Amino acid sequence: MELVINGKTYPVESDADTPLLWVIRDELGLTGTKYGCGIAQCGACSVLVDGEVMRSCVTPVQGVAGRHITTIEGIEADDVGRQVVAAWVEHQVPQCGYCQSGQVMAATSLLRATAHPTDDQIAATMTNLCRCGTYNAIHAAVHDLARGTFATASAADADGLAGLAIDGSRPS
Repeated sequence: MELVINGKTYPVESDADTPLLWVIRDELGLTGTKYGCGIAQCGACSVLVDGEVMRSCVTPVQGVAGRHITTIEGIEADDVGRQVVAAWVEHQVPQCGYCQSGQVMAATSLLRATAHPTDDQIAATMTNLCRCGTYNAIHAAVHDLARGTFATASAADADGLAGLAIDGSRPS
């Protein structure tokens, strides 16, 4: 079977019932998507499938064959995803950063579906767990984006953001 991830087609040899998370991480080496709980509760494993957020730890790989999957490694190719990452950096959301790839996926999915979500829509969507408790910063970043008050990064700033990891560090 083949998967389309971040615009690239990958042949997959895993069993059809293997969770997408393990194919992404172990077979394809895309390790930005994290394992958290394994029961679709924490959201650390969230990816976008055809633009909608999905918990990859419980999603059989056969169910997403032929669909377009976006992981954190490819989120900045999406205009909304790029703005979400910029807002995360601006609001200094990440602490340990472990859950943040899933948080960014959830926010991107919400803002792609609803450009100006209400507080209730934001609360209903942003249900991923964060052990560091960065909920206030997440809330502020999503609300700025939802209200349209977040200033999109300039071209120079956007180039600078491209090299940042989700935890704000620069890869060596």
